Amino acid sequence: SPRELGRKSLAVNLSDVAAMGARPVATLLSIALPADAADAWAAEFMLGYRELSEEFGVTLAGGDTTRSLSGLTINVTAIGRAADAHLKRRSDARPGDVIFTAGELGTSGAGLQDILAGRCDTPAAAVHRNPQPQVAEGIWLGSRPEVRAMMDLSDGLASDLKHILDRSGVGAEVAVEQIPAAPGADVRMAACSGEDYKLLLTAAPEAAERLAADFRIRFGTPLHSIGRITSGPGLVWLRNGKPEPLDWHGFEHY
Repeated sequence: SPRELGRKSLAVNLSDVAAMGARPVATLLSIALPADAADAWAAEFMLGYRELSEEFGVTLAGGDTTRSLSGLTINVTAIGRAADAHLKRRSDARPGDVIFTAGELGTSGAGLQDILAGRCDTPAAAVHRNPQPQVAEGIWLGSRPEVRAMMDLSDGLASDLKHILDRSGVGAEVAVEQIPAAPGADVRMAACSGEDYKLLLTAAPEAAERLAADFRIRFGTPLHSIGRITSGPGLVWLRNGKPEPLDWHGFEHY
């Protein structure tokens, strides 16, 4: 619905800010609207955008609105604030780091399958339409010096982890049986479907156990350890400790 689209357009950008360990403070919204979306549709869209902005205390600081003759275009810029020492990037993973996901994966992918099959009222479909950015978790993880690289899972684990590996010049081993598949999703869906918007991070091995314990105490949910960063290139999938040649991929925005 327009209201859900307004929320989702903002949520996915707040997630990017949280993935750097920053607190979102403002957004810019530029939108091009066809004639049939200029009144009631636009009002519903802005209602959803405003609801989520208020939930996270984020100001809509500017942007632009124009008419479109060829469909709808939405562009959001999210602005965050963090101390330099708290910023987390994709380029800081080191060999030996433990790889964590901050939640179960695959719910959004299962929801998309439900929607495409005409089952639009399932819990998974609702999650797909209404992602919840891990803002508080991202800010807290940004304050932890043992957290090195971090990003959000928008394209799927199989693609997004490779972004960290490429930027950091490292490799990884991921244990397939440790990937936290959400109810209704199998492990392949958990690894390959996108739009979960959970945080993916690497942490110094000597502090990883304590980080996971503190995260559970603070948020009531686990950090899921799925593997380790290696010095060798590439992503290796392991099953029961042995390499398995899985041709798993997420997707790319561009």
